Amino acid sequence: QVQLVESGGGLVQAGGSLRVSCAANGPTFSRLAMGWFRQGPEKEREFVAAISRGGIIIDYADSVEGRFTISRDDAENTVYLQMNSLKPEDTAVYYCAASSATLPGRRRYEYDVWGQGTQVTVSS
Repeated sequence: QVQLVESGGGLVQAGGSLRVSCAANGPTFSRLAMGWFRQGPEKEREFVAAISRGGIIIDYADSVEGRFTISRDDAENTVYLQMNSLKPEDTAVYYCAASSATLPGRRRYEYDVWGQGTQVTVSS
């Protein structure tokens, strides 16, 4: 089973940018749809963005559309989330997840494997 490890979180001021990465081991990465979710303090884990195998289909939550960009590099077995114009409400632990489904989903149950998360804190 693939394992996922996130990195790149940290502290940034409002309006700034940050890129988080998710590295996967195993030979099946290119066949997986990948997603990013986040969980803020005392909040439910919520969908952020997802990308299909091959990067053909991309989906964003309304709250990050136009500010965040998801991408993948199958040669490096890595999926990225570039976050621009960050706001304090983006503060959360960011998780990547892998799905064997053809299309990337927005629901947690659609994903089979999860990383341990990386903390992103946006100061005002």
